[in-house]
Amino acid sequence: MSKSLATHMSPASNSHAAMAPVMEVRGLSVVVNTAAGERNILTDIDLTVAPRSVLGIIGESGSGKTVLSRAMVNWLKPPLAITKGSVRYDGRDLLTLPAATMAGLRGREIAYIGANPTSALDPTVPVGHQILEKLRAVAPELTPQAARQRVIDTLDAVRIPSPKQRFDEYPFQFSGGMMQRAMIVDALVSNPKLLIADNITQPLDVTVAAQILRLLRDLQKDFDTSIVFVSSSLGIVSEIADDMIVLDRGHIVERQSVRGLLATPEHAYTKELIAKVPMIWASAETPPVPSSGDIVLDVRDVGKTYRVRDRKAIFAERQVRAVRGVSFTVRRGENFGIIGESGCGKSTLSRLLSCLEQPDAGQIQFEGRDIATLKGRDLLGLRRRFQLLLQDPYNAIAAHASIGRTIAEPLLIHGLGSRREIEHKVKDVMAEVGLAPALYNQLPIGLSAGQRQRVNIARALVLEPELLILDETLSSLDQVEQAKLLDLFETLQVKRGITYVYISHDLAMVRRVCARIAVMYLGRIVELADNDTMYWRSAHPYTRALLSAVPTVEAKPYRTATYLLEGEPPDPIDIPPGCSFRTRCPFAFDRCATDDPSQTIYADGNASACHLPLNSLPAPELAH
Repeated sequence: MSKSLATHMSPASNSHAAMAPVMEVRGLSVVVNTAAGERNILTDIDLTVAPRSVLGIIGESGSGKTVLSRAMVNWLKPPLAITKGSVRYDGRDLLTLPAATMAGLRGREIAYIGANPTSALDPTVPVGHQILEKLRAVAPELTPQAARQRVIDTLDAVRIPSPKQRFDEYPFQFSGGMMQRAMIVDALVSNPKLLIADNITQPLDVTVAAQILRLLRDLQKDFDTSIVFVSSSLGIVSEIADDMIVLDRGHIVERQSVRGLLATPEHAYTKELIAKVPMIWASAETPPVPSSGDIVLDVRDVGKTYRVRDRKAIFAERQVRAVRGVSFTVRRGENFGIIGESGCGKSTLSRLLSCLEQPDAGQIQFEGRDIATLKGRDLLGLRRRFQLLLQDPYNAIAAHASIGRTIAEPLLIHGLGSRREIEHKVKDVMAEVGLAPALYNQLPIGLSAGQRQRVNIARALVLEPELLILDETLSSLDQVEQAKLLDLFETLQVKRGITYVYISHDLAMVRRVCARIAVMYLGRIVELADNDTMYWRSAHPYTRALLSAVPTVEAKPYRTATYLLEGEPPDPIDIPPGCSFRTRCPFAFDRCATDDPSQTIYADGNASACHLPLNSLPAPELAH
């Protein structure tokens, strides 16, 4: 932490008054008003936030976590309504304060960070300028120069690279991880006494999530900020919280220290939550390798480069090398995984695989045909045989169209069947994916994220595809809903013989379902291995860094202290010479700075692009 920032954000004193609870919630109840009447969301919630502590709130989707976090800052809007209870902060009940007073407290003393950083800032104004505007509003005594410097210092404190340059950049120029850190800056720049973080790590990859957890712990210790950390991931909450409460259908069913809750859970729901946490190394099961040797997808030395305007020169362009020389094959009936941090090229690769974009180099063959050469009717016919499912279950469905019409759209585009035949097929597919027939004529308003994702799955399945490309399809769902959809995918695979390509940052999910896994870094595959080798004997330091950052309640074979990465990957416009991972690698040596490692294929068919000899990395610390 920089000295200037520490001067701006001095820790609280250790007086007796500072030891009083930061916040007390008593008897809080919230309802939602619907056409059918009131429905309880929260009932008689009691909790205390202690000074210099992190309180974790855990529960499944729909348990009331987000409603509770917003109620704690008196930030609920109709149709939600608080019916009774109090939220006491600094001797005052926040629920009785005038709106103007409450708005001032939220900016100055109580900070709130939500789960979607990309929609929290104005896309037309540079990030630093928006944070500066807030700081000037809550601290008008600061000069413009001092306020700007405080924002830059805080950007530096949360480990955003090149903070002076980033100050003048726009939200679209920030990765997801940097945007979430920018929101932390926005929350912390006024030195709040209480920070409420609502599911802030769910949309992030494991390395960025691990960095943010460590950052929050450091800030909490340095500045005595109390934190309420809300999440649907028990593994993540257990890594940051001191105490934890468990929320089930609007009721607190258990409260314990983190250590006590994991060791001796008391409530049946808590035991069920712990049992549903995906095990990575404690599980002896690995996904089966398909018996068929038929290659469905053959990717050969594929590359994709984008040209962007150089803001530092007139009429000049710079090249973004998003995908660089990627090669792999996928067999019929296989689950193939592609993992890596945000910005590694996974989503660009998904667009190339699904023929939404064309590669600049190499070939992508689907059942022996180069999809880049197909046009018109040939391409339209081929699109029936592979489908892409994206991450966002909300923006992927039109709000004005009925669910039946949404699912039927691909059949209408391809002219497949009469109106009656289409309706019959849509209803069959809805039943197959677990959607109630009564939803056919309804609008998607009110559907949960899991139900919306089932609509997307049904829309893809009506064309009876042979290959499904799942680009972070399950990342917005909690672990319980994920497990349900993974069971559905498994059932569909057995019934229909579908081949899956899972593109994800969720390493626990990939461990469960994928027989072979490719690891991408800066547009390249740096390791490709079978499931068992990848998780127990990975050959590349980057793979081990990813695995060391996985939030889990079990012991890990790779020490976080050894492998955890800092910062962001290098800019794909200015990829450094030599090994592109060397700037973050704990084992880099002189050759890594000059020679770009080529991929070495081993006797077992696995491959790695690293100068280190096979088996030269430290042995995993768990027996296998």
